[in-house]
Amino acid sequence: MAMSEYYHEGDDDVEGVDEDGVVKGVRVPFHGNDKTMNMNPLILANVTNSPYFKVDLLGLRTYHEIVDEIYYKVDHLEPWERGTRKTAGMSQTGMCGGVRGVSAGGVVSSAFCLLFKLHTIRLTKKQAYGLLNHVDSPYIRALGFMYLRFTLPPAEMWKWFEPYIEDEEEVDIKAGGGKNMTIGEFCRLILTRQEWFETRLPRIAVLAEKQIRAGLDERLQNMRQQREKVQEERMSVDRASQSRDQSARSSRDRDRSDRSDSKRDDRGEAKGRSRSKDSKRRSRSRSRDRKKSRSRERKRSSSRSKHSKKEKKHKRDRSRSRDKKKKSRKSRSRSRDRR
Repeated sequence: MAMSEYYHEGDDDVEGVDEDGVVKGVRVPFHGNDKTMNMNPLILANVTNSPYFKVDLLGLRTYHEIVDEIYYKVDHLEPWERGTRKTAGMSQTGMCGGVRGVSAGGVVSSAFCLLFKLHTIRLTKKQAYGLLNHVDSPYIRALGFMYLRFTLPPAEMWKWFEPYIEDEEEVDIKAGGGKNMTIGEFCRLILTRQEWFETRLPRIAVLAEKQIRAGLDERLQNMRQQREKVQEERMSVDRASQSRDQSARSSRDRDRSDRSDSKRDDRGEAKGRSRSKDSKRRSRSRSRDRKKSRSRERKRSSSRSKHSKKEKKHKRDRSRSRDKKKKSRKSRSRSRDRR
């Protein structure tokens, strides 16, 4: 199949202005070899000869169909599938070049097949911005940036990449996983390096490279300043919270000391009260004992006086009875004498 048969127009050919102010139908500026997309010849040969590209992707003719395919098929950004690339004349998996579907170099990744498929529909600016700002998958965004890196004129590169230098969304670029980075770090990486795993990116002119590096330095300096400001604000907040905690602790300690002092005072008062109560009880018990002893002495004295009275009365009665007996005897004796 001839290379020209792979190319067809997209679904936004009518020119106009959309709601965001982006001109519809205006193509993304292209620089370099339009047929190869400035791609490595070995990778391009593997892409165009791949059954996935020739059969599965042949029927995709619209931008939205390709975006859906990226969402379901792309899980890394390397040019080769894991374990299929020959390095230093030896295969990583022991495969040989005669295996069907595996040509010289290895099995090309679905990411690079879809990257070249995007080139065949000749993206408009609106479609390119749709890739860069897509919310469903970071790989859709990453392939949008890869497309711009391979096709844009060097003088236009910084204008497209600048708004995304600090993007915090993460993407795993390594086949098999294990190399996460933010979209901002990914943009800085492909802007400042020509090597991408086992292939090379298009060369950027010196003047454009200086412009890009100056812009990156300025943005990085602003990022550092912002981070320093944030750190200072956090430190001030932490200091304020620490001072509040210290004041709260000191107030708590004061309250505790006041409470302990009041408790001590209360204990001293309670002890004084208990002592006064004990002394009162003791004095009461002593007065009671005194009263009891006095009452006992009174009872004893009264009983003694009663007893003495009784004895005196008894003595009187005895003396009277004796006197009566004597009188009776005398009277008897007198009567006898008269006779």
